[in-house]
Amino acid sequence: MDTTGFDSLHVTASDDGRIVRLRLDHGKANEMGSEQLHELTRLADRLRASDAVALITTSTKKSSRGTPIFQAGANVTERVGWADDAVKAHVRWQRDVLADLRRAPVFHVVVVDGVALGWGTEFLLVGDYRIATPAARFALPETGLGILPGAGGTSELWSQIGAPHALRLGMTGERIDASEAQRIGLVQELAPDADAAVARAEALAGLASRRSPTALAAFKGAVLDSVGASEADRTEREAAAYEACVDAGEAAIGRAHFAAIRAGEVPPWSPRRRGGDR
Repeated sequence: MDTTGFDSLHVTASDDGRIVRLRLDHGKANEMGSEQLHELTRLADRLRASDAVALITTSTKKSSRGTPIFQAGANVTERVGWADDAVKAHVRWQRDVLADLRRAPVFHVVVVDGVALGWGTEFLLVGDYRIATPAARFALPETGLGILPGAGGTSELWSQIGAPHALRLGMTGERIDASEAQRIGLVQELAPDADAAVARAEALAGLASRRSPTALAAFKGAVLDSVGASEADRTEREAAAYEACVDAGEAAIGRAHFAAIRAGEVPPWSPRRRGGDR
């Protein structure tokens, strides 16, 4: 995958391009502003145009006191002097950018080591699997600032952790630790430290990288499309996704190399069918 043209976000890829890494280390506290939104859009576009199958997001940002930071919110300082309509349009854009990245046809693992406040907590919603360290802290402070979490914290977070916990976080601003985040489903796994968390993310990405890019994209699309759909619609989406893999020739490759796959080898999967990205 082409990793050029990212000035504030650090994007790299494995030699074969199948595993992409996004490292946050910009500004004072990884605050997300217009520059980063443009680059996240670029990243989503390039993921779709490539044969990448996994994305790992991490952060190496630390405060002046050495406190690890994942994301400490949106870049509100850039909005000084903006008219109300400009602010509203910007937040709608934030929401669209995250929704676009959520649909990228890759297995996205997010590693949270440090504070993830406001936008930082909302960013987790674009991840398929989230791993946290003991240093991780999560909160939605927006209602104390006269606004609300507008990049998915209101519309999507409840589907991940349930309405009662979403209401608790959004209406109190309570800061929770990694153990509580795992208990309510905000993160799926705890690691003892940052190195262990990244190693686990790399291991998961490595497993994904052995699989058919077309099948992975079809599976993710079918799962996400099934959320909130009727049973009949879910069943049809699964059938369509399965048949897309057959039509792309991936099922035939899997059958032809079945013994080799069982022996731990990676077969010659075809490039991802772009039209199958759902």
